[in-house]
Amino acid sequence: MTVEEIKRQYPYLYETHMHTSEGSKCGQCPAAEMVRAYKDAGYAGVMVTDHNWGGNTAVDRSLPWEEWLDKFFMGYHNAKAEGDKIGLPVFLGYEAGHDAHDFLIYGFTIDWMKAHPELHDADIPKQLEMLHSVGGMVIQAHPYREAYYISEIKTFEKYVDGIEMFNAAHVRPKEDGTDNRIWNDKAVALANANNLPGTAGSDQHSTRLYFGGTAFPTPLKSVEDYIQRIKNDEDRVLTDGLRWYDKKGNLLAEN
Repeated sequence: MTVEEIKRQYPYLYETHMHTSEGSKCGQCPAAEMVRAYKDAGYAGVMVTDHNWGGNTAVDRSLPWEEWLDKFFMGYHNAKAEGDKIGLPVFLGYEAGHDAHDFLIYGFTIDWMKAHPELHDADIPKQLEMLHSVGGMVIQAHPYREAYYISEIKTFEKYVDGIEMFNAAHVRPKEDGTDNRIWNDKAVALANANNLPGTAGSDQHSTRLYFGGTAFPTPLKSVEDYIQRIKNDEDRVLTDGLRWYDKKGNLLAEN
C-alpha cells in the first residue's frame, strides 16, 4: 500500500499520547495551542495524557487530593474547550508513572478519581486493578525506553491491556545522531509475544508535531469506543510519523 492509499482507507488519525504545560512539567505549550496545532495538521482527535503524581507532573503534589485533581486536569479541560470551539474531539486520559515506568490510562471519570484517594498510594497491580474495575484501559507506554531517570527496564504484560508499539519521539535522532527506533521494535515484539494489541502515539510535548498516532477507517464516537476497538483488536493502522504499520507492527509504507 502507498501512504496515499493508507490515508484513504484509514482517514481518522488520533493522537493517543499528548502532554500540556498545564498538567505536565515537561509540557512546553498550553493545551489550547496544542489542540489548534493538531486541528491544522488534519488529526481527527487527540487524547490528553498528562503526567500524574507519580511522574513529571506540573501540579504541586502537596495539594489536597481533590484540589490536586482539579488543577491536574486543567490541561484536559482547556483542550476540550478549545476542541469544542474549533471542531476537534478531545478525549480524557492521563499517564501514570511508577518508579519511571509509565502507563497510558483511559476510560475513567474525574469524579471517580475524586472518590478514590487510595488510588494515589496504590502499587502498580492495585492501581491498574482499580482502573480496570470501572472499565478503564491500561497501555504500557514506551516499555523499552532508556534514560537517566529509568534505573531498570520492566514490562507489565500481565497487568495491561495493550502496548504502545510506536512512540514517535523514539524515531527522531538525538543530538549525537543516534536513532532509538529499536525501542519501538522491542515493544512490537513484546506485544505480539503476549497477544496484546498495539497502539501508537507521539508522546508530544510541543506544537512541533511528530505526526504519530493510531488511525481508523471510521471516526471514534468516544473514549469508550476507542477502548473497545483496541481491546477487541479491531482494524487500524499505526504511525511513528515517518512510517505506517499494520496493527501487528509490520511496515506498510514510508512517508
